[in-house]
Amino acid sequence: MSLLVDDDLWSAVGDPTRRRMLDLLLSEGSGTATSLSERLPVTRQAVAKHLVVLDRVGLVRATTAGREKQFRVDEAQLARAVAQLTDVGAAWDSRLRRIKRIAETIQRGRDTNDNGTGQKQ
Repeated sequence: MSLLVDDDLWSAVGDPTRRRMLDLLLSEGSGTATSLSERLPVTRQAVAKHLVVLDRVGLVRATTAGREKQFRVDEAQLARAVAQLTDVGAAWDSRLRRIKRIAETIQRGRDTNDNGTGQKQ
């Protein structure tokens, strides 16, 4: 398990507006700052700033379409982000299993020393 986490990538997807933008771009195939702002509760300027962040980490790619840029999700970078999340999730699952085993061991030790009255023998 490689736990190399790209902090910039996770900072970018940590924002709910940017996650919603990614969802819209994935479902619609592409979009502009204007078209995305029509579907989100933020201004076109705010959407443009969010797109810059997503572009900087490689989650979206822009092509010029007339006077506006058309954005698409970079599926290879998205797959990399999903792989990182999977690795982090697996690492935490492993840690939680270990904590559970330790807690169960402690509890068994307490049960062994308890004479049924709630007091140690």
